[in-house]
Amino acid sequence: MQPPESNTELKIEKWIYGGDGLGRLNGQVVLVPFAIPGERVRVRFTGAQTGLRRASLEAVLEASADRVAPRCPYFGVCGGCHYQHAAYPLQLEQKTLILADAFRRIAKVEIPAPVKVVSGEPWGYRNRIQLHFAERRLGFMAAGSHRLQPVDRCPVASPALEQAIGILRQMVGERPWPQFLRSLEVFTNESNLLINVLESRQRVARRFFDWCAERMPGCNAGSLEWPVAGFSYRVSRRSFFQVNRFLLEELIHAAVGEACGESAWDLYAGVGLFSLPLAKRFRRVTAVESSSGAAADLEFNAARAGLPVDVRHCSVEDFLDNEAAAPNFVIADPPRAGLDKRNVGNLLRLRPRRLVVVACDPATLARDAAALLAGGYRLERLTLVDLFPHTYHLETIAAFEA
Repeated sequence: MQPPESNTELKIEKWIYGGDGLGRLNGQVVLVPFAIPGERVRVRFTGAQTGLRRASLEAVLEASADRVAPRCPYFGVCGGCHYQHAAYPLQLEQKTLILADAFRRIAKVEIPAPVKVVSGEPWGYRNRIQLHFAERRLGFMAAGSHRLQPVDRCPVASPALEQAIGILRQMVGERPWPQFLRSLEVFTNESNLLINVLESRQRVARRFFDWCAERMPGCNAGSLEWPVAGFSYRVSRRSFFQVNRFLLEELIHAAVGEACGESAWDLYAGVGLFSLPLAKRFRRVTAVESSSGAAADLEFNAARAGLPVDVRHCSVEDFLDNEAAAPNFVIADPPRAGLDKRNVGNLLRLRPRRLVVVACDPATLARDAAALLAGGYRLERLTLVDLFPHTYHLETIAAFEA
């Protein structure tokens, strides 16, 4: 018998990766957003998938002591944040449990305890945002839709980005605004802004960027400089860079640690966030990056720092396929899809003594870890770096030894 569509009561057991709370009704899993573990809630069912049902939160009947008032007026409508209704210490605790659960279910191992948690200021941390435009309005996409949610601020965005939102809200209502423009990325180092067109029905003319520079001094369409841990990184408009402005140095330290030796590889190197610190500790560093823009930034950053980094502009797959011997230390910062079977196979063949994986998805990390552990590696430590407060996203650094 199907449960009723509304007025159904549940107790939330835990959070799962993706931002929902998990409850059960007659043995069936029910996923509910914006609920907190331990709460008793009333829900309305909204859909079903194999083995589970989805529901919206109608009322909190027994509230958690960790429930707090969201700081953002758009929370629950905008799709950016998932946990603003929960105290920040609970967010960190639950993310650790989510990480442990992924390793338990997928890798079939208990993670080394305790997991070190690195966190910082949970508000105003983002240095990069995506803004969408429609009918002379600016905003973010509403949760689970392609519908624009107009906004006038964003509490997780940095002060410079919040100021940019205000100025762009004025500009979008003015005559020169290109109505064919659909989305922009705005990136900042708090002194300068970088504007990158993400979606537009036609080419955006140079005069639009000149207009942005007039209204927002320091705005340009080329590159930014980011100082981190004694290095300066040029980041061009299409190059990847971590979004949490407060935790960059802590991320480097957690990943590189005290590693030193003869040789190291930095796989998926980006603009060289890890390559430059590695080049201070190892005699030879090879950095592998497939993006031409990021590889150019990496070469520039290494040369300016006077560090002999050997930059390989190719895919990690092609690089590893053609290597016959491993260095002392390897760090890999793959995209959300993880290392994949081919790269894990090559790493097991080459067998570097120390391997660090920086992962933004606990499920793909657990999958890759299962293969590495089966191949003879030992999981030495896990560090959770909370680069994305108030969201379900989490960054994990997994250190393996052969």
